[in-house]
Amino acid sequence: MKNWEQSLLEGQVIPACPLALTSAGDWCSRYQKALVRYYVAAGAGGLAVGVHTTQFEMRDHGLYEPVLRAVADVLNQSQSIDSRFIRVAGLCGSRGQTLDEARLSHDLGYHLGLLSPSGLKDLTEGELVQHTQAVAEIMPVFGFYLQPAVGGRVLSFDYWRRLVQIDNLKAIKIAAFDRYQTIEVLRAVEESNRLDLAIYTGNDDNIIADLVAPINLRKATPTRWMSGGLLGQWAVWTRQAVRMLEEIKQSRQNEKIDRRFLFENLQLTDVNSSLFDARNGFKGCVAGINEVLYRQGLLASSRCLNDSETLSPGQSEEIDRVYDYGAEENRWIQENLQSWLRD
Repeated sequence: MKNWEQSLLEGQVIPACPLALTSAGDWCSRYQKALVRYYVAAGAGGLAVGVHTTQFEMRDHGLYEPVLRAVADVLNQSQSIDSRFIRVAGLCGSRGQTLDEARLSHDLGYHLGLLSPSGLKDLTEGELVQHTQAVAEIMPVFGFYLQPAVGGRVLSFDYWRRLVQIDNLKAIKIAAFDRYQTIEVLRAVEESNRLDLAIYTGNDDNIIADLVAPINLRKATPTRWMSGGLLGQWAVWTRQAVRMLEEIKQSRQNEKIDRRFLFENLQLTDVNSSLFDARNGFKGCVAGINEVLYRQGLLASSRCLNDSETLSPGQSEEIDRVYDYGAEENRWIQENLQSWLRD
């Protein structure tokens, strides 16, 4: 087992990396690199690029390769990470596009392809499994349950039962934002008896509850857990998330889940509702993440590639309401910002 695979199973904070744009809408490599340095300094165990938070439209603007290459360059030059750091590349689109992205990502040194179902609604579930198998022949796959509100689709238990039979499927990100659908994925993983398959929460609306809940639907041993998270929410206040995950993992090891995690889950979900614009069907979710990073100085603007993808009315005030959630980290960022923006 490779070092990054062991790290994946142990559980890491993997932020879904945003796209750094100027106020004019141009990509800014300086801020993109600064953002990566921030995640490394914050102690993230991996990074996902080219995913929903990076904006799927980046491909229409010819930014997929430049951004993935810039991120890889920063990671290659970093002395703070080693071979345990997990590099995830988002893959999406038609079969041909997805396979081209997989080959490029693999050549750039990314370990896993996070395979998005976005844009594949016309495929049957069987065809989706075949699609995943084709990618798995090029690079290890991070399966993905994406909620319909942001481009995903509802997938059956039978789909997940078949998917987990793919040997080069190394992990699954569950971002269904639905407890019933989440449980169906967990059932499929449990029934597969694959202890080499990592489960990651992508349920930004229920992060801590996912991480502290033992997975033992069959009353079997050993009890499983969601290893960590690959989350848009963890693109902000990342150092705080790293500390939280370490505390949760320690509690799981001691078999004593502190009740305070229940309160913290409620608090974090409230924060996420403001950032992700839950009251408007997540319309401003990417803009909300960008807004926090812009206020911190980690982005040059909060702009998205799609001009219609902006903060919803009242969302800025909602972010004002929860912004002190990361007060300590906001100060730490200010102390280190110029070193991350050095080129």
